[in-house]
Amino acid sequence: VQLVESGGGSAPAGGSLRVSCTASGGSFSTYCMGWFRHDGALQREGVASIGSDGTTRYADSVKGRFTISRDSAKNTLYLQMNNLTPEDTAMYYCAVRSHYILGTCPSLTPIPYNYWGQGTQVTVSS
Repeated sequence: VQLVESGGGSAPAGGSLRVSCTASGGSFSTYCMGWFRHDGALQREGVASIGSDGTTRYADSVKGRFTISRDSAKNTLYLQMNNLTPEDTAMYYCAVRSHYILGTCPSLTPIPYNYWGQGTQVTVSS
């Protein structure tokens, strides 16, 4: 499975950005998928996750501001980010869990994800 992120960039505080992740080489509709971010400190943080049935989970820090969605016809995962703050500045990665036990997806824990994109930078200015 190959994952390619796009759509990162810069935005002012209070602004919006949408990042996308296009997958190739697998069965997109069956995957557990997630967005993670890393600002250079500590470990990668789970931001949002979505199951094959559309069930979602969000980190408390982004609830009500970010929306994860998937389009199986386009093999693409999205993260719509609204009301951005400087604390959202980070490299954003999409990830896939190609095999998982029923009931364990969505998940914000990075370890079980077995495919990762290269990341796209999001910078929010104050």
